[in-house]
Amino acid sequence: MNPIAVPPSTVPSPDAPSWADTLIHSRRTTLPKRLCGPGPDGAQRNAILAAAAAAPDHGQLLPWRFIEVPDTQRERLASAFASALLARDPAASAEELEQAREKAHRSPWLLLAVCRVRGGDPEVPAHERVLSAGAAIQNMLLLTAAMGLGSGLTSGKALVSDALRGLFALHADEDALCFINIGHVREARKPRPRPPVDAYFSRLGDGTPATA
Repeated sequence: MNPIAVPPSTVPSPDAPSWADTLIHSRRTTLPKRLCGPGPDGAQRNAILAAAAAAPDHGQLLPWRFIEVPDTQRERLASAFASALLARDPAASAEELEQAREKAHRSPWLLLAVCRVRGGDPEVPAHERVLSAGAAIQNMLLLTAAMGLGSGLTSGKALVSDALRGLFALHADEDALCFINIGHVREARKPRPRPPVDAYFSRLGDGTPATA
């Protein structure tokens, strides 16, 4: 039997596993307050976005998308954050409202990750769509780290607010997952300990309780 020919583009270099392992374990979350400009340039932004396309996607639904918030639109986002806070807490103070507004201006490059969790192919449930979105986001974060840039994900109660959904014109079958913040690292975060493998890995039959 003839061996299966593997396209050259899919053959990794001998040092690829070591390089990938180093990249994965060196990635760190950098909160927006620890990021500074400039953000990634045009070519870097295109490459980061293209990395998302390599994520697993059952049925090729493309259930996720990313919406950039350019500097010219940050005030609109700030107003949406303030409106969302007032909807949750009509007694919010001026200081609290200003803190909510300020969050829109921290990140050099800001994206909203959106996932279509309802509708479409009923054979692809919501959790698979969110997993696909998470894989796409992780691809973006890893490439960002490889470029020497910092990144972090932020969320919050405003994501489910009418103000934010209206601003981004989200469809009824979509949910906002998180914001992706990317820029240069102004202040590095101390590395956090990673959980050991045995904290999240087991083998079926090794003491796993049987269920009826």
